[in-house]
Amino acid sequence: MSDRELHCDNCEGVQTFETPPCVDGHGADCPELVCTGCGTAVLIATFAFPAPRLADRRPARRAAPHRRAA
Repeated sequence: MSDRELHCDNCEGVQTFETPPCVDGHGADCPELVCTGCGTAVLIATFAFPAPRLADRRPARRAAPHRRAA
């Protein structure tokens, strides 16, 4: 079990949080944490966003008109 110190709203202070035994197979990376002081559970959610491609966001360039000598 891994331990972290976080602020607990119920205890109104910094408490040690630990990961409970995870039945989902996350192991030490389980997003669920439990306060060792009062037993309040919290869920640490992480989000992964793909990096946007700049080529997809740029407007298409128009070809410059070819100039002719007069």
